[in-house]
Amino acid sequence: MFDANELIKDLQEMRDNGHLSDALMRRAVRTIAASDDRFDWVGVYMLDEAQNDVWLHNYVGWPTEHARIPVGQGVCGTAVAEKVNQNVPDVTEFADYLMCSPDTKSELMVLIRAGDDIFGEIGIDSDQQAAFSNEDIDAIQAVADKLAEQLAAERR
Repeated sequence: MFDANELIKDLQEMRDNGHLSDALMRRAVRTIAASDDRFDWVGVYMLDEAQNDVWLHNYVGWPTEHARIPVGQGVCGTAVAEKVNQNVPDVTEFADYLMCSPDTKSELMVLIRAGDDIFGEIGIDSDQQAAFSNEDIDAIQAVADKLAEQLAAERR
């Protein structure tokens, strides 16, 4: 199971030292990806409200053709449209699933948000079915919340 505490401390130290959200997101993606063998692809998608889509900021894992995803499409776009995290234990049962890898069995999208403001999301794909526990979701949410603090501060 992924433990977010060290990463959150690290992200706060980076903030205290003047690093901006791009650096924090890169650190978060790399650390999460390296933390658990269940996490086969980890990325951050950022919301582009003007285009009504999310765009791939950075990731660790196989290349994907889904660099931009319309809000409401796929697991990623659905999370933003519904304003709710998505934990899909079996991607074959998700009607509007956008395949990035034929090996992916489950997918998790956790919103990066401050109140009603959605900045983006952390996405994790796994080659294992039902890979994500409630503890995983809570840990990834804690990281997303730390990223949201920085993003909100930069937008003020």
